[in-house]
Amino acid sequence: QVHLVESGGGLVQPGGSLRLSCSASGFVRSIYSMGWYRQAPGKEREWVATVIGGRNTYYAESAEGRFTISSNSAKKEVYLQMNSLKPDDTTVYYCDLKRSKGDEDSWGQGTQVTVSS
Repeated sequence: QVHLVESGGGLVQPGGSLRLSCSASGFVRSIYSMGWYRQAPGKEREWVATVIGGRNTYYAESAEGRFTISSNSAKKEVYLQMNSLKPDDTTVYYCDLKRSKGDEDSWGQGTQVTVSS
């Protein structure tokens, strides 16, 4: 079983920055991908960014140019540096991990990000 814990969320003013972190533990012998999703109340979960193989990064259009995903495979951690935050970025952010390409997704409990003046 995989256990993911996110941290780093909080309240920030528009235009500000936050850095989210996610740490994996449990039965994680290898990591195929780690990523970030977000979900607002009453809406579907939305993909934000993914890093595959620890180096190939992919971003949703909403994140491109503002967010940067990175990971540390040795620590089994993934990060999301979020800059130029907007009120529309306000929601709960979830960490995702796949141990192999065909593996099911493992999810963290989420961390709240609020962008407001």
